[in-house]
Amino acid sequence: MRVRACLWYVAAYLLATGLALALMPQFTLTLMHSNADYGTVMPRWVGMFSLALGTFVVQVIRHRVLVLYPLGFFMPAAMLLGFAGLYLESRNPLFLAVLTVIGIGVVATGATLFVARQQGARNM
Repeated sequence: MRVRACLWYVAAYLLATGLALALMPQFTLTLMHSNADYGTVMPRWVGMFSLALGTFVVQVIRHRVLVLYPLGFFMPAAMLLGFAGLYLESRNPLFLAVLTVIGIGVVATGATLFVARQQGARNM
């Protein structure tokens, strides 16, 4: 049950940022402390992709596709490396904001998956 709660966090940040980027890209990038101009096309594309991925995560949770729950940890954890690299390359604080939001989800989901595995939980 805790893993599902953590995955709702993942779905929430994907859907919220996706919707915000798709509808108000410049305003959203300003809120995320971006110091670069990406125009409006690329942020909107990223927003649409985030909305699609967030919808997928919601369906995984809703249908209790337990075999996919670990992906809610492993994929964002791997992406943290990419966002760290993007920050180092650009020095854009946007990537620190993204690292923080995703990092919270990775830590929470990873910890709950670890505890569930230790307890031998079959129903996450």
